[in-house]
Amino acid sequence: MAESTTFQNYTVNFGPQHPAAHGVLRLLLELDGEVVERADPHIGFLHRGTEKLLEHKTYIQGLPYFDRLDYMSMIAQEHPWVLAVEKLLGIEAPERAQYIRVIYAELTRLLNHLLFLASHGLDVGAMTMFLYAFREREEIMDIYEAASGARMHAAYFRPGGVSQDLPDGLEDRIRAFTDHLPAKIDEYETLLTNNRIWKQRLVNVGIVNKEDAFSMGFVGPMLRGSGVAYDLRKAEPYDAYDKVEFDIPVGVTGDSYDRYLVRVEEMRESNKIIRQCLDQMKPGPVRHEDFKVSTPYRGEMQEGMESLIHHFKLYTEGLVTPPGEVYVGTESPKGELGVYIVSDGTNKPYRARIRAAGYNHLQALKYMAKGHMIADVTTLVGSVDIVFGEIDR
Repeated sequence: MAESTTFQNYTVNFGPQHPAAHGVLRLLLELDGEVVERADPHIGFLHRGTEKLLEHKTYIQGLPYFDRLDYMSMIAQEHPWVLAVEKLLGIEAPERAQYIRVIYAELTRLLNHLLFLASHGLDVGAMTMFLYAFREREEIMDIYEAASGARMHAAYFRPGGVSQDLPDGLEDRIRAFTDHLPAKIDEYETLLTNNRIWKQRLVNVGIVNKEDAFSMGFVGPMLRGSGVAYDLRKAEPYDAYDKVEFDIPVGVTGDSYDRYLVRVEEMRESNKIIRQCLDQMKPGPVRHEDFKVSTPYRGEMQEGMESLIHHFKLYTEGLVTPPGEVYVGTESPKGELGVYIVSDGTNKPYRARIRAAGYNHLQALKYMAKGHMIADVTTLVGSVDIVFGEIDR
């Protein structure tokens, strides 16, 4: 009788230093030859304790930490924090500030999806896509800088509105950008959408059906890629989203290719939203009129002692919220970004909790990678659009 032979799967590390690891992702891959049998995501390489830090910062001091969560879609991360603080205070930003927020939230969605196209393309070998996408990203970065003074970590949204109004000429500049963007998106699609290599790498890779997408807590483009037309901007509108018209793109198969197509269409819809906001927006205040909770305007501080006192107290003591608890979710570029705050009636949160979209999506890699080749792992990581700042917070 011949001796039986026992074969053991081979285990390898994918990352955290791998160029396709999108930050500091470490995947422990169990392989049967080239086929992935198991993929275990390991986190803990970037942990900064953001939620604990927020307990020791005033509500305004806590804001810049949000820019550093998903550091590829910065201003969109600030959005739920300022809305949650406003909900605690029982106030609402002026109409112009709401439109400005929506414009910058959608510019940020474009910024995120452009990086998705760039890095996802690079992951599977499309170098040109990286160069094309960064051309438009640079324009958006300039628009960021024009309004906030910072290219990335803007801290532009504030409780009660935005830090300052758009400078003269910036609205025309944003409109000019939206004029030529659709032609640029057509260029991206010419490069990728019907490219046979791109389709070979993405079609039927990492299929997730509706039921599994729900059970794994998918949100945003990941959920819509699986055929579910759910978007918080329509389901629970905030700021000026109830005043604009846009469609919700959805996938059919739920594979990596559908997730790519959904994000490309979302870019076109974001462009439409920005143009509608520019058309509807009227001159007016950009901060709440109660300067006990919102920063006084610089001109008033130079003329009136009361505004100067409000400014001093706001930035030394911070604003005080009534006791209570709130949860606010916004449709960030990666899906629902939620902020839960428990207030004890002081100038700092008693507890702050962040619900990051990418954390739930990361767990799906184990499900999606099984049965695929090791080369498909880079496709899957790219299609999930992972940024570790929000996952390993």
